Amino acid sequence: MNKSKVVNLRDKISDNEMDLSLCNLTEVPVKELAAFPKATVLDLSCNNLATLPPEFCSLSHIVKLDLSKNQLVSLPLELGRLVNLQHLDLYNNKLTTLPTSLSQLRNLKWLDLKDNPLEPTLAKVAGDCLDEKQCKLCAFKVLQHMKVLQAEVDKERERRLLKERELERKKEAQQRAKEAREREARKREKAEEKERKRREYDAQKAARVAQEQKEKEKTKQRVQDNTEEVVKSAPKAKRSLLAVMLKLLLLMLVCVASVVAVCQLTDLRREEICAPINLVFEEAKSWAQGQEVVRMILQKLSDQKQQPPSTAVEEKGWPCS
Repeated sequence: MNKSKVVNLRDKISDNEMDLSLCNLTEVPVKELAAFPKATVLDLSCNNLATLPPEFCSLSHIVKLDLSKNQLVSLPLELGRLVNLQHLDLYNNKLTTLPTSLSQLRNLKWLDLKDNPLEPTLAKVAGDCLDEKQCKLCAFKVLQHMKVLQAEVDKERERRLLKERELERKKEAQQRAKEAREREARKREKAEEKERKRREYDAQKAARVAQEQKEKEKTKQRVQDNTEEVVKSAPKAKRSLLAVMLKLLLLMLVCVASVVAVCQLTDLRREEICAPINLVFEEAKSWAQGQEVVRMILQKLSDQKQQPPSTAVEEKGWPCS
């Protein structure tokens, strides 16, 4: 609403009464009216109002409200917020019903609903409203009727809420059951997967054990075969080793005998290199003289040593030079 209308509102107020009747209003200047909280009496009669905005119910300071002779077809559902309202004139409108929130207007003492196309039940409750007494009775009866309707609405809303909650609980139960089935299915799948892996593991383990057993048997067989071969070849190896040792011993004896012979029977016996050998030979000879057979052999060798070389050659039949 523009400033001129605000000024006009100021012109329309007298003490605690705001008179906006016969102003050809099609809308209620709610914002501007809120600026006058001391105007507890509001006259909007004889205008062209078809509806009241929900914001109108914020004018809770109003005590007396005249909406007669308008074109109202309905009242806002929030009408119960006008908690201080005591006098309500709805004469000559087009109302068929009233909002159940009207039951919250505990201070309402006067109500006029004449000349409205009210539904039969509400019209019967409202009565004629031909005088002050009937209007007060109308307020009382309509409030009681609205309380009953409000209780039924509350019960219906409660039943609806209970039904919605029940449906919600059923949905939740179904969802939980579905989730439980899914969990059970996942658990079963995991168990089956685990069992499959366990069987595979057992099969692999059994295969490894069988392979290891087979390898052990092969190894055992190879060891047994090698042992038999070693056992079979051991006597031959021992005989070969003994022959080799005897040959080596014989060769060593021949070498020793050759060296001793050279140092005893040739001119090399006077050489320094033969001195240790001759000493060892003399000690061995002294020891061996105690043995009869050895003494005979040594005596024969000594005789051959003392015989002149030429005589020895002649005895052997070698030609003399």
